[in-house]
Amino acid sequence: MANHQSALKRIRSNEAKRLRNKYQHKTTRNAVRDLRAAEDKTDAETKLGKVISMLDKLAKNNIIHKNKAANLKSKLTKQVAAL
Repeated sequence: MANHQSALKRIRSNEAKRLRNKYQHKTTRNAVRDLRAAEDKTDAETKLGKVISMLDKLAKNNIIHKNKAANLKSKLTKQVAAL
């Protein structure tokens, strides 16, 4: 177990960050799933903006790789355009 005050704080802050990252990642995956299931074009277009914003935030914070975010955004945009 850690003995230094800074190490104990690092353990606490890492756990808080891990939980926050896990929540944001899962929320984004659910939003992507809902967007893929959307049938109405206007509804899908409004969801697309929110999903793209969420993916950009995940990539910015290194929760997902920036290329993965770019690939998802590209595929989702193509899908919405095809509706």
